[in-house]
Amino acid sequence: MPDIYQAKRLAELYNLSLDELTEFDIDVKEIYDVIKNTDEEKEAKVNWTNAWGKKYPILIKYLDKVDIMKYAKEIRRLLNSLEKEYGFNSLDSMLVLKDILYHEWKDNK
Repeated sequence: MPDIYQAKRLAELYNLSLDELTEFDIDVKEIYDVIKNTDEEKEAKVNWTNAWGKKYPILIKYLDKVDIMKYAKEIRRLLNSLEKEYGFNSLDSMLVLKDILYHEWKDNK
């Protein structure tokens, strides 16, 4: 960490406030850069279940334990509902449903 004098000069150099400079998180920036630079062709080459399964093993283990068809049927109903009610395409419907699910989980932990 730079001292306050160096931090002030760095903030001026990069046209940032001191708050922005000290809150900068390289991991978050790297994630944003990866998202920004990923296209559908690159994304299709990644097995996201296996990739995330390295961090969250349940993503690999649940496949032979959970009644997937039961949940898939309900998820399909919700996706179709979003498409019909709001005119979303299938990708947008999935992203909206995924975001709602995340916030519901996070807000009720």
